[in-house]
Amino acid sequence: MSGIIQLLPDHVANQIAAGEVVQRPASVVKELVENAVDANASEIKLIIKDAGKTLIQVIDNGKGMNVTDARLCFERHATSKIRHAEDLFALHTKGFRGEALASIAAVAHVELKTKQEQEELGTHIVIEGSKFISQEVAVLPKGTSFLVKNLFFNIPARRNFLKSDHVELKHIIDEFERVALAHPTIHFVLISNGAEIFNLPSSNYRQRIVNIFGGKTNEKLVPVNEETEIISISGFIGKPEFAKKNRNEQFFLVNDRFIKSSFLHHAVMSAYEGLLKDANQPSYFLYLQVPTHTIDVNIHPTKTEVKFDDEQALYAILRSAVKHSLGMFNVAPVLDFERDATLDTPYAYKDVKSDMPIIQVDSTFNPFATEVEAKTKSSNSGSSYSSGNTSYKKQELQPSWESLYVGLKQDSFEVESRTFESGEVVTSSLFDDEIAETKTLLYQLNRKYIINSIKSGLLVIHQNRAHQRILYEQFLTNITVHQAVSQQMLFPLCLHLGREEVLYLKDLQPNLEGIGFVFESIALDEVKIVGLPVQVKESEVLDILNDLIHNLQQNLPEDSFSLSDSIAKFMAKSIAVKSGKIMNETEMSAIVNSLFGCKEPNFSPFNQPIFITLTTEELDKRF
Repeated sequence: MSGIIQLLPDHVANQIAAGEVVQRPASVVKELVENAVDANASEIKLIIKDAGKTLIQVIDNGKGMNVTDARLCFERHATSKIRHAEDLFALHTKGFRGEALASIAAVAHVELKTKQEQEELGTHIVIEGSKFISQEVAVLPKGTSFLVKNLFFNIPARRNFLKSDHVELKHIIDEFERVALAHPTIHFVLISNGAEIFNLPSSNYRQRIVNIFGGKTNEKLVPVNEETEIISISGFIGKPEFAKKNRNEQFFLVNDRFIKSSFLHHAVMSAYEGLLKDANQPSYFLYLQVPTHTIDVNIHPTKTEVKFDDEQALYAILRSAVKHSLGMFNVAPVLDFERDATLDTPYAYKDVKSDMPIIQVDSTFNPFATEVEAKTKSSNSGSSYSSGNTSYKKQELQPSWESLYVGLKQDSFEVESRTFESGEVVTSSLFDDEIAETKTLLYQLNRKYIINSIKSGLLVIHQNRAHQRILYEQFLTNITVHQAVSQQMLFPLCLHLGREEVLYLKDLQPNLEGIGFVFESIALDEVKIVGLPVQVKESEVLDILNDLIHNLQQNLPEDSFSLSDSIAKFMAKSIAVKSGKIMNETEMSAIVNSLFGCKEPNFSPFNQPIFITLTTEELDKRF
């Protein structure tokens, strides 16, 4: 009887392994760029087309490979990074599992061109779905060019699960930024569909951060430096006033490798305790150096999660280092209520003695004398005092102070009031009784609810959700018919955003213009706006756009209708009146009237109830 267990063919095993390593085009980018870094390249160029679905090419000027290595690198578990099991605890390179290239070659068309510096000719290899098509000698420059085309061509189900081009491009940019931040001395270039997105020259850590996230990032950064026997911490944290609601600018780089660690993130957040608004996230770019034997990076296939030997000590050291930097650069508030910083002596004048002021007094000055007498006495006296140079000069002097009260009517102002009785509304006699009786009164409860009386009882409206519904229907209509009203600005408003946010804003531009935004230009790191929707204040534009981009990236709408609907929802959520705002009767009346003019006044754009009614019968039952 034959056994039921058998070895899988290599191409099937490679496709299974590809499910772990190659999840999307960004996974291919990560593996190939990290290989280029391990090859000691000083220049790395990444070229993608259609968000990596059609083409991914990584070109470097590293060491290259000879003919044998070029063929062997596509075999499973073939690696140049480790030799023994002990090497796993002394890793200084990115990749070491030896499965990446074999997995990529199993699900794509691959071309490899490589040449070592001492060789005259290089090697050109073509592979399609783990099958070697050709291998030949070619004239090539030093380094390696790895080209991946038609990803998942032989696994249509995996290809169908890929998201839109924008979503996949976002993941590629994330992986690119992580490697570029870890290695600022390497020149990186990213080109997408023929357009250059990043061109990052060799620089230091601070300049690399500024080049990636925009020139305005420089003023947000506060340096962090701490040296201990356990860990060495360097890098930068963001000032609390620049915190955002997204976590796009949070990076831990341990031994030049990007990692995700909720434990270390909590240490940073605890250092910011009391300095951030609700739900805001600080920026941080922290480079941690630990001994290689105290860290295990082989606990996850993507190597983004690591295990430290002494996490408690790292937590305490990191929290203290961040808190120290916040305090040292006067970012954190000083709890000294009697100290006035404006009275501090400047450093340059700390040794300069102060001169005693000279005081001159006119002993003949009489503040109750007339202007003529004062001038006469001043001219007769030898003093340098002049009544015209003082604050005691009088414009018009009355004969006596009693004249100030001449002609003042002694009429008393009396306001009639009625005593309060149960069930009676107290009104002042200053108002006409008929007006008071016919006027519909609106009340605000706890700065959150609008209370209105109706024939059947009471109407309780949630002011924030009601305003969301009103704005949502307005925005959705404006996007559809493109008839929004814009308020033109006297001077253009310049916003400095990250490259990734600017790219996303370009995709949203037609819909935002339908709402009422007018863009003069959208550059790589600067956006100029010359017109705003009438509901948006100039001071709120940056926060609104940041929140909008963050919310859309979390929900990832696929089609144009869903995108328009999502923009209208999140714009309404950002602009709507917040709970806690005091509203006058005119504002409350406008919300109530507009709400019941909506197509769907019962629920907010996020399907939450907007109002409830308390009937007279329900109220009677409670008494």
